[in-house]
This record gives sequence, C-alpha cells and structure tokens, in this order.
Amino acid sequence: MKIILKLLISLFLFTEIGVASEIKVFEFTEAELSQLEVRKVRGADNKTNYSVGSNENGNFLKSVADNAASGLGKEVKIDLNKTPFINITWKVEKDLSGIKENTKKGHDFAARVFAVKKTGATPLSNRAINYVFSSNNEIGFISPSPYTKKSIDNVLSTTKNNLNQWVTVKANVKEDFKKFHNLDVNELDGLAIMSDTDNSKMKAIAYFQNIYFSAN
Repeated sequence: MKIILKLLISLFLFTEIGVASEIKVFEFTEAELSQLEVRKVRGADNKTNYSVGSNENGNFLKSVADNAASGLGKEVKIDLNKTPFINITWKVEKDLSGIKENTKKGHDFAARVFAVKKTGATPLSNRAINYVFSSNNEIGFISPSPYTKKSIDNVLSTTKNNLNQWVTVKANVKEDFKKFHNLDVNELDGLAIMSDTDNSKMKAIAYFQNIYFSAN
C-alpha cells in the first residue's frame, strides 16, 4: 500500500466550501456516491463495497471490505483557521481484532478518514492525518504509517470500547498537522474515507455518518 496516499489525494471531485460555522463534507446520497470515484489500492485483490442508507439521524455510508482496499475521496477547501475541528460519527460492526495495525502486514482499519494537505508537486509529496477506528489499539495511540511517514495514524475510536455502536468523535486538524508534521496549515485540501483489509485478508464492516468541520 505504498501508493495509498497517492490514491486518496487524487482529484476525485472538487467542491468549493463557503464560510460557515459548520462545513458538511459528504451528503451520503446515491447521487453523490455515483460521482465519487472508487479507486482500488494497487495489489489489493478486491475493491471495498460502498453503499448508502439512512436511519433516524440521517444518511450514512456503509463499507464492506473483504480482503479488499479502495477509497472514496473528495477534494475540498477547508479554512482551518475558521473551522479546525473535524467531527465524525461512525460505527464498526465487524472489526479486525488481533492484527498489529502499525506493521505492514497488519496495516488495515475497518474505518478511517484521511485529512490531506498538498505540500508538493506530486501526490506522494503530500501529508495526511489518518483518523482511524482501531480494532486493537487504545484511543490516543499515534503511529506513522508503516508505508510512509507522511501519513500519521491517529486513533479516535476503538472497538475495545465500542464494537457495533455509533460513536461521535472530534479532532483539531490544524493542531494535529502542527503536532505530527510540524506544519502550519491554514487550508485543508482533501478528505477521503476508506475501509481496508488487503493486508490482513480479513473482513470488516463499518458505517460513516455526519462528517463535518466546525469552529469548536
């Protein structure tokens, strides 16, 4: 998965984001899903299956990764000086218990959201914070990707505490880029969602809902 960062920061769809106290990134509708390109990670046997649904709290995205790895990406412009906090509601129905997520053979997550900043002429030169729903580590566990130090894994949720339960989390993206990449980032360039199991060859099922940026 050495090209995972390149995959996730390809220009799937460009969206202009206006000034607001809350910036919603995904609608999770059939129309949106048809516009977002699904890209399989090189070397993966299968693509992750993505579908949309709804519950009493609105639309959601369901991912099923069975020995699979592919991502959904959107290029967005987020003013991190005004709305630095990413908010994610998600759930992992079937996790990946027993793998070592900070190794190449175990670098899979049932649910992850990449925040991407362009820092060079090519996708591989860019930096990312990978917010993950871990199956094995504790909340607050931080580790560089075993494939590239330009992507940092940051555990916001764990199935040790919340298996098959909806969880809402928040992180300060601007502060995280400074802390983990030593970058003063004023504007975010992209966001991507992925469920992947191509290294562990296992099966994961997850859900994403209500992903947005806020002032606090």
